Amino acid sequence: MNTANNQPNYQFSQSPTKFNHQNANTWLLPDGVQDLLSHQAVKQENLRHELLAILKSYGYELVSPPLIEFTESLLGYATDDLKRQTFKMIDQLTGRSMGVRADITPQIARIDANLQNRKTIVASSIARYCYAGHVVYTLPKGLFGSRMPLQLGAEIFGISDLKADIEILNLLLALLDNNQLIARCHLDIGHVAIFQTLSQLANLSPNVIEQLIDLYSNKALPALDGFCQQLAKTSAFAQDFYVLGEFSNDLTKLEEKLSITAKSHPTIRQALDDLTALIRHLHSRNISISVDVSALKGYHYHTGVVFNVYVENERLPIVRGGRYLNPFANELRQATGFSCDLTRWQQHIDNPKEMLTIVAFSSNLPNDVLEQREQVITTLRKEGQAVVVALSEQDIPASATHMLIYEQGQWQQKMI
Repeated sequence: MNTANNQPNYQFSQSPTKFNHQNANTWLLPDGVQDLLSHQAVKQENLRHELLAILKSYGYELVSPPLIEFTESLLGYATDDLKRQTFKMIDQLTGRSMGVRADITPQIARIDANLQNRKTIVASSIARYCYAGHVVYTLPKGLFGSRMPLQLGAEIFGISDLKADIEILNLLLALLDNNQLIARCHLDIGHVAIFQTLSQLANLSPNVIEQLIDLYSNKALPALDGFCQQLAKTSAFAQDFYVLGEFSNDLTKLEEKLSITAKSHPTIRQALDDLTALIRHLHSRNISISVDVSALKGYHYHTGVVFNVYVENERLPIVRGGRYLNPFANELRQATGFSCDLTRWQQHIDNPKEMLTIVAFSSNLPNDVLEQREQVITTLRKEGQAVVVALSEQDIPASATHMLIYEQGQWQQKMI
């Protein structure tokens, strides 16, 4: 502050210089982060709009959680993998730790529990939510994966019946069918309650559980056989764990080979029946289906039916879903749902039909003719076309396809 005249001393930076290689780094983006330019941005926005419209037409309420939250709520019940994928920072207002969401599903569970705790809904009521928003990963998932994908999903809370799982799968197939993607997809279904129940019956330690999950994940049957032989020294259910791996894709053989104690357990019996019913229901749909009861990636989070959708020969699923318990709720509250990676989804669909881009040049015409032009422009825009009113003769967008010109007493479109 200039004390002589109480006038501030402003310091202005030098005028910007032309781009040179010395400041080239200012144009770099982190690995896994990219700009979406016109065609891809329009494609993603149209996809998001179309799929949300379907979700809302099924009665799912649209909610939009914040991108950042305090880590107590964002990561209070998170898996270790989700914690590793979450960027953390310090809130400059409170000094508390905050995180940038890496998954929206836990936020939906928090919203549902908050509404329940406020008595907006009761624990026994069924609630449906849908959402679409960006998430941010500390590390990309898969080679060249995005660290800021657009996630879309749907969740249904308050019902433990298989009807909810069927509704969620029907809803997912409706989304895939909307983009003519369903015939190119493969749906893999599992049920984590079988392994969970066997682990409880065998009283396995967390370390043994993790080793078994790794063996199942790697489909390492010889190693699994050796591990189960060692496990047989301390557990009567060792052979059941091997059977679960060997016949994970064949429900008939699995039920036949499981021990009488295992397959007669109410939870395992119900899980087998649920999977059989789901497959029977889905067989009429135009999608390839398989079963894998040893797919336990969500073991620490899911409690029942789980599923993944793969497009063609991709290694990573484009959709993940399944049943879980809402950890935020004061009372036991079942939920099931799915989330989609729209950033990858859009790579498998065609670009939407592009609107025409029409350039209307200013001209020295009578006012009534110019007023007529404005009416024509308004009509074209309502019909879904883009009209740019040129500010100079050089103002012709690269996307322009037509010109609006006045000929023979009327405004006409002509190709450029």
